[in-house]
Amino acid sequence: MVDKQGKQLIQKTPATVNRQSLVFEVREVTKTYQMGEVEVQALRCVNLDLYEGEFIVLLGPSGSGKSTLLNILGGLDVPTSGQVRFRNRDLTAVNDQELTSFRRECVGFVFQFYNLIPSLTARENVALVTEIATHPMRPREALGWVDLSNRLDHFPAQLSGGEQQRVAIARAIAKRPEVLLCDEPTGALDFQTGKLVLETLERVNRQLKTTTAVITHNAGIAAMADRVITMRSGQIIHIHCNETKIPPAQLEW
Repeated sequence: MVDKQGKQLIQKTPATVNRQSLVFEVREVTKTYQMGEVEVQALRCVNLDLYEGEFIVLLGPSGSGKSTLLNILGGLDVPTSGQVRFRNRDLTAVNDQELTSFRRECVGFVFQFYNLIPSLTARENVALVTEIATHPMRPREALGWVDLSNRLDHFPAQLSGGEQQRVAIARAIAKRPEVLLCDEPTGALDFQTGKLVLETLERVNRQLKTTTAVITHNAGIAAMADRVITMRSGQIIHIHCNETKIPPAQLEW
């Protein structure tokens, strides 16, 4: 939501979360890319708070700034101006080594394309993360969270698209991250398989209390979120709190 001058307003906290459990504070964040002689403003003075255990959906068309915002939250990119704080730690003031440590210890990523290593089994793909994390789950435990205990020693080529995405989710949660960031996690999947993946994300959010942000252009997914953040042209134009969330199995799109 923006005011009459086009400046985004800071939104109220949803009633379903604890106001004291602030995870991210995004203040006046802009991001500009130089494309040859042309400047592209991907984000324009974005303000946003995210809370512990919250499930949010970032909704908007291609080019609206969703992925740029997610990448900045996850420490994969840095803003051109503005401030991003994670639990009172200023991520815009840390060096590259500290940002790498933040990504390794605090954030799990799930992408549209699963990014699994074809020559490694499901267990071995998850172990890539557990070997570098401080207090990880065992790969078997992480794969159990996504209902793949019976597919531990299968290679990606032996798994369906939905199973591969669930391995990717297991890999993301195996290091017990505080935040799970998902960029179009159902974009490469059919309707029924997509709902299974969303059910997995919802269960992880609910049971592990992992703050979860999901990017999508699919408005049908928004009904499962605590809050829906709608973006357009690099700005947040609306934030909606769902008073009643719909389980993923009941979603339609």
